[in-house]
Amino acid sequence: MDTLMWEAKARSGLGGELLEWVLTQGVAGLGESVRTEVFTASGRVVVIVVGHDAPRTLPDPPEDLVERPPHAWPFTRITTSASYPNV
Repeated sequence: MDTLMWEAKARSGLGGELLEWVLTQGVAGLGESVRTEVFTASGRVVVIVVGHDAPRTLPDPPEDLVERPPHAWPFTRITTSASYPNV
């Protein structure tokens, strides 16, 4: 697996706090060997980590920030562009 998609849903009104936690602690220390992208929408934070050293999950945020435990999905990258491989 070389790609991680991680998603957490903030408790009502705590989206900013959850995002701050993700940026300062959740993805801190992943290093330069991976590409990390963080997205937000409707009180959710999604993190995509790509690289050979991508973790299988991120640390759990404090329980008081989230509606439920985060979800994490490890993936294996098939292509690196919009083209499809010959199948």
